[in-house]
Amino acid sequence: MAKRGAPDVPAEPYPGQRLGLPASGRGSLATWGTRIGALILDWAASMAVAVGLFGTEVVTGSGWRAWMILAVFFVESAGLVALTSASFGQILCRIAVVRLDTKPVGLPRAVLRQALICLALPPLVIGTDRRGLQDLAAATVVVNRR
Repeated sequence: MAKRGAPDVPAEPYPGQRLGLPASGRGSLATWGTRIGALILDWAASMAVAVGLFGTEVVTGSGWRAWMILAVFFVESAGLVALTSASFGQILCRIAVVRLDTKPVGLPRAVLRQALICLALPPLVIGTDRRGLQDLAAATVVVNRR
């Protein structure tokens, strides 16, 4: 029972409630563990493709080849998010990048989002509802597909 004259304090909303997302299941916010797992899968796949295309110098060398893993990661993630709403790792982890207005993500937003992820700092600046600066800039959110 609330004290007389004291304002009612609402219960802490679940992550994604302010965005109109469900608390769990399909369309709910993806967990940090799932998102990090998808990122690791994306990076490993990008590393394998870069080694296959440019040789082992992408891992051990310097110069332009040292940037090829990041370049492959950028192209793979931006292209797949634009086409399927998820990168390779996100598809395997059953999560997706969606726009808040429910329209397709599209190439410009996917490129903007992925460019910010490749800068490394924007994903570490996290706002409410598990959204990094890349999601805020692209008006996107990462949700569960299952």
